[in-house]
Amino acid sequence: MLLVAPMKKLCLMVLASLTLAWPAKAMDNALRTGLLKLDPQTRLEQRCDAEVLDRISHDDRNYKADRVVAYAFATPQMSADAIKSPGAAFRSKGQWYRLKFKCQTAPDHMQVLQFRYKIGDEIPEADWAKYNLYD
Repeated sequence: MLLVAPMKKLCLMVLASLTLAWPAKAMDNALRTGLLKLDPQTRLEQRCDAEVLDRISHDDRNYKADRVVAYAFATPQMSADAIKSPGAAFRSKGQWYRLKFKCQTAPDHMQVLQFRYKIGDEIPEADWAKYNLYD
């Protein structure tokens, strides 16, 4: 997902924004419809990214996660219905943090079946450009 057509990128940004408005376990029809329009691999990635944002923000009120980059420090390991991302990063309140997560979905990639994550260290702003992270 390094090169994304402008329209697809806009769609993904809208989906990510919508995802923040509703809990991951209770998707509304608009979000569901949007996810179903994506190809299966992109749907898997977007569904797991949405779960990352939702879980971090709800599990620890010190964070307000609004962006995740699954490939910031390492290429995620993908399977048909799962992503293992040992080198991810997420942004909260304008600051980036290291992250590891594992996400498994149902075959249609609409429901998260298993999810684990671990928040790592804050990433110094001087390193953001090196890893394509931005404010």
